[in-house]
Amino acid sequence: MTEVLGDPDAAVADVPDGATVLIGGFGPAGQPIELIDALRRHGARDLTVVNNNAGNGDTGLAALLATGNVRKILCSYPRQTDSWVFDGLYRDGRIELELVPQGNLAERMRAAGAGIGAFYCPTGVGTPLAEGKEQRTIDGRDYLLEYPIKGDVALIQAHRADEVGNLVYRKTARNFGPVMATAAATTVAEVTEVVPAGGLDPEAVVTPGIYVDRLVTA
Repeated sequence: MTEVLGDPDAAVADVPDGATVLIGGFGPAGQPIELIDALRRHGARDLTVVNNNAGNGDTGLAALLATGNVRKILCSYPRQTDSWVFDGLYRDGRIELELVPQGNLAERMRAAGAGIGAFYCPTGVGTPLAEGKEQRTIDGRDYLLEYPIKGDVALIQAHRADEVGNLVYRKTARNFGPVMATAAATTVAEVTEVVPAGGLDPEAVVTPGIYVDRLVTA
């Protein structure tokens, strides 16, 4: 059964040091700010964070990075005009970066959720991203072997949920939420409203409640 909690701090209180945390969002869109702030207050250290970006401004994910508790980040877009927190940490050698093309990022998490051991993808062939990866030619085209990205915890944002954890999203805030929910051992969703079971149109449900362990209203 999905837990419905009123306190984001309680929802992340058991995230251990060294955890891999999948955090939804495409920049600010769909970023679970309340859960990220709770994780920052919790103080778990040596974290590996997976996100499309590496934080914007001084809030949300950027504020979490500023604590120094994130050891490594996997993302597609680590540098924008307002990514000064990550930029400073990286230049000082205080955070590791694994740069992952955006499609690969989504597919590697989808593979984790689907139980796929690895897959071949042409993205990155002939670039520095190919270093250390197995390469194979299939039907005359070169591919790289990519491995799934699994999370200990996924922190995602959805629009509405029912009390058994089914989720619907709002427009582009959906982004990585659905694949992250399937790829983590524990998924926590931040939503604006929790309705009774049966209160959502089943045709609109994107993430089934079987993938969602905890709900927090924010």
